[in-house]
Amino acid sequence: MTADSRGTGPALDALTLVDRLENRLGDPFDDANPLGFAALLRADERGEMSAAGERALDEHGLNADFVPTALGGRLSRIDELVAALRAVYRRDPCLGLGYGMSSFIAAVNVWLAGDERQQRATARLLLSDRRIAAAYHELAHGNDMAGVECAVAETGAGPVLRGRKEVVTNIRRADALVVFARTDDRRGSRSHSQVLVDKRDLDLARVHDLPRFPSSGMRGVQLHGIEFDDCPLPPGSVLGRTGGGLETALRSFQITRTVLPAVMCGPVETGLRVTLRHLLDRSLYGRSALDLPHLRSTLAGAYADLLAVECLSATVLRAVHVVPAEVSVLASVFKHFGSALLLDVMYTLSELMGAHFYLRRGPSAIFQKLLRDVRVVSFGHAARGACESNVLPQLPVLARRSWASPRPQRGPEELFRLDLPLPPLSFDRLKLTGSGNDHLTGTLRASVPELSGPSAELGALFLAEHDALARDCRALPLSELGVTTGPHASELVTRTGHLLAASACLGIWQHNHRHRGGPQSDPRWLQAVLTRLHGRLTGRPTALPDELAELLVTDLLDRLGSGRSFDLTGRRLPDRTRGATP
Repeated sequence: MTADSRGTGPALDALTLVDRLENRLGDPFDDANPLGFAALLRADERGEMSAAGERALDEHGLNADFVPTALGGRLSRIDELVAALRAVYRRDPCLGLGYGMSSFIAAVNVWLAGDERQQRATARLLLSDRRIAAAYHELAHGNDMAGVECAVAETGAGPVLRGRKEVVTNIRRADALVVFARTDDRRGSRSHSQVLVDKRDLDLARVHDLPRFPSSGMRGVQLHGIEFDDCPLPPGSVLGRTGGGLETALRSFQITRTVLPAVMCGPVETGLRVTLRHLLDRSLYGRSALDLPHLRSTLAGAYADLLAVECLSATVLRAVHVVPAEVSVLASVFKHFGSALLLDVMYTLSELMGAHFYLRRGPSAIFQKLLRDVRVVSFGHAARGACESNVLPQLPVLARRSWASPRPQRGPEELFRLDLPLPPLSFDRLKLTGSGNDHLTGTLRASVPELSGPSAELGALFLAEHDALARDCRALPLSELGVTTGPHASELVTRTGHLLAASACLGIWQHNHRHRGGPQSDPRWLQAVLTRLHGRLTGRPTALPDELAELLVTDLLDRLGSGRSFDLTGRRLPDRTRGATP
């Protein structure tokens, strides 16, 4: 392998790297491709990871995308990392999580809190195609990290690790672990730490593997547990300061909560592609199924919903670089909003597929696997409830500060303009709270007066919602700000998600439509996405007017026929389109 492909030499252009990865993985619709859907389905039926897929990712050096450039890797932009992972996830979420995402989740903690020795050791491990696992979960406590019982205990001979972790991706296959463990018997935010351990440094007689946990989705991902029986810890195992584990985890979640729904757009895009091909090939009532107005309208609505998630995804990924102090709110809201909407899109597509959506053989068989796998987005790595508990205390602060300001904080152009360079990635700029700053809704408030026609009318609806949301958040009592909150407070987070998504869609359109061709340069594209968003916000998902629906369906057919992706980039894919074009 060349140094460039392994990430140890000068960085290549990100799009070139993603294209190389796509071409290495090949056409997923080709039954003869060992990395195609047919082979991936066979591995799924066996409950195994794709061995050929893991070899291909080793050859590409995907782990280099998880390692900062200062440590010899390729990680300099979060959006470029997502582009690489998405190429994998759109084929097989199991391969995406089981090979890569699980290691990245663990490694972020090292980049945030590790000393130079720990960071260099982790970089060497990943760049040699080895794995690292994040051991957070205990079945008895779920997402209640403050209740974690696995502990570092002091003995006369030094610290030992005791307790167990369960349902952890790759914990048996990993070469190193980041373990979230109690270091103080007292309750509180300073009672836990993270420890980084290389398995080669452990007394394996005191480490016991637990049986595998089978799953209905992500069948190939190996979920195991581990039990530590007073296992001695090597010196210098704690990441950062003792007692700082929860703070490190919460900051790392800002990155991983942003990345997970962003990469999960990949399999949903494939679900849309499979559904479109199916409708084109299916005859109903003597005509193509896609000629039926209801199916055509429903397909356009699903595409508009996916585009809303894509716009918020692109904006939040750029926010990690541009306004990192605001990512505490943005990441949790994106995870909360994006996961729900992605699942809704997949369920809508399953209705369009009819009985074919659950078939495990045939040209559309990959759909049922993707539908099962995508469900992990709603609970994987911090469930929606955990996201709500992070956002709710910050909503009254937002309502009283930036939302109440007579001079909205318009986001900088680089927050939305997709072809502009980004500031360097700096993990230490992430803050535990956003301090009441919000450039996204500031952009909405500042930009709507510049719109005209139907776009202005839609924008005015969201401005009215912003005012109503601010009033409701200011009135939120303290009793509604904790983990035991009721449905009213939970609904405020949902409304915030729709408002931020609308702001992102407007910002993406305003800053890119003059520089990008195709439907995204048409104001009707913005109208279609905002129409769907407002319908969902009011609890009445709106069927798009024929003119807007036709714009989106035509775009889908053009992208399918020309072999381009359905995301904001519209990049070329190696997918076969023969027999699937209109």
